[in-house]
Amino acid sequence: MELQIRKAMKRFFGYDEYKPGQEAVVKSILQGRDTVGVMPTGGGKSLCYQLPALLLPGLTLVISPLIALMKDQVDALNDQGVAASFINSSLEPDEVRFRLSQALRGRYKLLYVAPERLTSEHFNNFLNKISISLVAVDEAHCISQWGHDFRPSYLGIGTWIASLPKRPIVAAFTATATPKVREDIIHLLDLKDPQVFINSFDRPNLRWMLMKGVDRERFITRYLREHPEQPGIIYAATRKEVDSLFAELRARRFKVGKYHAGMSSDDRTRNQEAFIHDEVQVIVATNAFGLGIDKSNVRFVIHHNMPRHLEAYYQEAGRAGRDGQAADCILLYRAGDIHIQKYLIENGGLSPERKAVEHIKLQDMIDYCHTPGCLRAYILSYFGERDFKSECGNCSNCKDYAVRDITVEAQKIFSCVYRMKQQYGSSMVASVLKGSQQKRIYQLGFHELSTYGIMSDVATEDIIEMINLLAAEEYLTITAGKYPIVKLCPKAAPVLRGEKRVIVKFPQPPKSVGNESPVFRALRSLRQAIARQHSVPPYVVFPDSTLREMCERLPLDREEMLRITGVGEIKFERYGYQFLELIQKYVADPESIEDERGLAGKLFKKGVPGKKKNSIAGRKSSHLITWMQFQEGMSLDEISQERDLRLATIQEHLLQAVREGYEVDWDRLIPRHREEQVLRTARELGTNRLKPIKKALSAEIDYFTIRMVMEKNGIRPSQGSRAP
Repeated sequence: MELQIRKAMKRFFGYDEYKPGQEAVVKSILQGRDTVGVMPTGGGKSLCYQLPALLLPGLTLVISPLIALMKDQVDALNDQGVAASFINSSLEPDEVRFRLSQALRGRYKLLYVAPERLTSEHFNNFLNKISISLVAVDEAHCISQWGHDFRPSYLGIGTWIASLPKRPIVAAFTATATPKVREDIIHLLDLKDPQVFINSFDRPNLRWMLMKGVDRERFITRYLREHPEQPGIIYAATRKEVDSLFAELRARRFKVGKYHAGMSSDDRTRNQEAFIHDEVQVIVATNAFGLGIDKSNVRFVIHHNMPRHLEAYYQEAGRAGRDGQAADCILLYRAGDIHIQKYLIENGGLSPERKAVEHIKLQDMIDYCHTPGCLRAYILSYFGERDFKSECGNCSNCKDYAVRDITVEAQKIFSCVYRMKQQYGSSMVASVLKGSQQKRIYQLGFHELSTYGIMSDVATEDIIEMINLLAAEEYLTITAGKYPIVKLCPKAAPVLRGEKRVIVKFPQPPKSVGNESPVFRALRSLRQAIARQHSVPPYVVFPDSTLREMCERLPLDREEMLRITGVGEIKFERYGYQFLELIQKYVADPESIEDERGLAGKLFKKGVPGKKKNSIAGRKSSHLITWMQFQEGMSLDEISQERDLRLATIQEHLLQAVREGYEVDWDRLIPRHREEQVLRTARELGTNRLKPIKKALSAEIDYFTIRMVMEKNGIRPSQGSRAP
């Protein structure tokens, strides 16, 4: 069994080794045990049920909450040569019936469904006829009211499993689960003596950063300029903030999209697809975006506002760096975020019990924003881990910060707020401290205050940031509402009296990264061109981590390429030769790749010389997938059923491949006696027109056979003689 597992993992997924924690989960499922896998985002939990699905008999049913997640995973599986499909509300009834019939015939190894589908009588009647080996419950935290994304539809899964004629293995997976949520998953799914595997929530490649009091728009603008072409997500708390930030970034000519529930479904889908396909660098979104988006090369996640709870923050921030490469998770905190989240809790239509839970979680989030200790340690402790270092060395509280005594600046600000009678906002306070010549300042008499102009040597924007920082440290409060007002907190009094000092950490903004190597950029350009042609996200072709390994190891032949992590046999046959030729050209002449986009474009357009008859590099459509499946021994009927395409379409695919010079096993395709009948009839009629030949032959010889016989023997049908 171990050898089978390893072969399947390499052939279909391109991996020689497991990620930490995967092996134990896979073996538990294959041993027939109910299993709980708690693995951080990017930890590879999907493989933990996809790999057993290939080795278990019958069907694996995956219960998943979002259409986007289903589609992305099914597209990726199909591209890897795994038979998978989904059924959800995006499909027409006829398509649903067809996919169910295909599942009944054993054409799929995995079928993804939403939990709501389990209440359908028609669907359950269908399932009773199928052998289900495994039920995988993804995003299992949704079953718990203590989870950050509770969904009532998940509560019926346990009862539904119990109603099945034969109970399958049940496996539950989540990236974020506190001990209380784990208890709910086991109890509410009625798992039988489950093995529970809790992978460490620590992801060393992520740098956690908490920036207090910064000018958010200014920070984001500078960050994007210093990290060009790096994909990222910016989360904001409200639709209004998303729209505003999107408009500002677009005006500054960044390649940006947006996503929130107030947009039309078509607009959301279009922007999401643009981000997934690397057509925009950044997506600005509410928390409605991201669940199930399997984009591996997100290099940063910036939270424009503090989220409501740590589970949501960890899951959203954890969408960065899924490929294991370094990534930034940055929270831009202001004290006013607390008012926004409290308002959303109170006005979100929640039950009193749920509101109480949300307020508890919000306080944990607030405490995170004020901890003087290691940010990573705080997160790990929250999720129940005990074995971790007190300082990680890779967060803004552990490194890259400057300690400053800002007692004098704080006294000036507190004094000014007091003299302005705590009735104005931070912009007006900063303008008075700066000594602005605004007409309104003179009208209000603020130019006569003793604090007028006492910070004239500091930029107004920096004064505002300091006010926000003091609010984040609870020396000041900034009221909610349309016109926020700065007020003093009790902590400010001893500072004004000179009894206490204000010493704060100033995290240093992330340093800009160096330029990518020319060979990496060339590989990325080639990947983008291939992805566009096949209508798949670039990471489905190969993730960034695979391209980087190609750059480091520079494989020069098939065997070396197959040793690259993420390059399986099927993906190599589909895409590998073009990447090989680019690397070969670079090794032979490094200067040839200086114009990396041009070289990648040329390679993509012309394909790979000398490989036409035994590779599918440079293919123009899906007809070569059909050719490859036929070469692997599948019949045309089987390919038709496997790919959900009409038999006539499959026949056209194979005919096109033959015309392009791809070799086929003619003996499998055309029985020798039928080939002789077609040729004899054509000679007797003295014609190369299809219709007279078909009419003269027995009914069992179809147009496809006639056309393939003529193609094999170099006979071109007359114009207008194509089969009807």
